[in-house]
Amino acid sequence: MRDLPNVYAGGLDRASHRRKDAAWLAAQLKHASTRFVPVWQARNLVRGADGLAPRAVLLERADYAPDGQVVLLGVGGEHAYFAVDLSHLDEPLARLPASAGSEFVDLRRVGPLLPRDESALLAYARGILYWHQRHRHCAVCGAPSLIADAGHMRRCTDAACNATHFPRTDPAVIMLVTDGSRCLLGRQPTWPPGMHSTLAGFVEPGESLEEAVAREVREETGIAVTDIVYHSSQPWPFPSSLMLGFSARAVTRALAMAGSELEHAAWYERDWIRAHTDDDDFRLPRKDSVARRLIEDWLNRSASAAPP
Repeated sequence: MRDLPNVYAGGLDRASHRRKDAAWLAAQLKHASTRFVPVWQARNLVRGADGLAPRAVLLERADYAPDGQVVLLGVGGEHAYFAVDLSHLDEPLARLPASAGSEFVDLRRVGPLLPRDESALLAYARGILYWHQRHRHCAVCGAPSLIADAGHMRRCTDAACNATHFPRTDPAVIMLVTDGSRCLLGRQPTWPPGMHSTLAGFVEPGESLEEAVAREVREETGIAVTDIVYHSSQPWPFPSSLMLGFSARAVTRALAMAGSELEHAAWYERDWIRAHTDDDDFRLPRKDSVARRLIEDWLNRSASAAPP
C-alpha cells in the first residue's frame, strides 16, 4: 500500500528540459491539445463541487486564450498543461468558457473526491502560482523580478544583481508515535471540533529529518522516541509544504505539554479508534492528508505485527 501515492502526488511528466525552449513553449500555447488549469486567488476551478464526484475543469485551447500569467506544468499523454493565474480578475467566471455548475473552490474542500491525477494537477497549479504571487520582488535587493524558465524561476530585473529565485517548498515532518497498541494524537485549538491528528512540525536549518521528528515530539508532548522510520511523503500546497511522513516508537509514556502549541494530546488504543464514530469530541484528520494515511495504515495492521 505504501507504493500508492498520497493524495496530491501525481505522475505528470514535468518536461523540465522544455522550459527554456521558447519555440516549443510558443507552439504548445497555441496547440489544440493544450489544456489550461485556471487558478483564482488560490482556488481551483471545479465542476460539481457540492456532489460526491466533482471534476476539475480544464480549459481547451480551442475555447480559451490565456488571460493572465501562465506556467508550464508538464506533459501528460498528448496534452501539455499550463497553469494560468486569474487572480487579477474580479469576476473570472465571466471570462471563461466554463460549463454550468463550475466554481472556484478551496482544493481542500474537494481534493479527496477528485480523481487522483486531477487532484495532483490542481495542487501543482495552486502551489506554483502561490509562490509567484508572493515573490514578485527580488529577495536579495528588492527590485522587481520577472518570470523565467516557463514559470519555474524568477530573475531579478536589476542587472547589477541578476539574482535567480526558484519555487520554494518548506519541508515538514509528520509522525505517528506508537506504544504497542496505542498511538499518540493531539489537537490544536484552531482545528475543527474534535479533530485529532498526528504530531508535525517544520524542519529547522542544519537538522536531519530524524532529528526533526524527535525534537517536535519532545517539544509538543515531552515524549522521547526511537525507531524513526520513513513512511511516505505528500505535497501539501496549503500553502507550500512537503509533508514527510514517519512512524516512531515511544521510549517514554508520560505526557508533558508545558508551552506546547497543542491544546490536548493523549494516547489512544487501536481498538477504541477502530470502534469510534467521528464526533465533536474525537474525529480523525482529513481523508486527503498523509496524517490520515499514517493512522489508517497503523489501524489496519495486525496488533501482532512488528511495531510501530
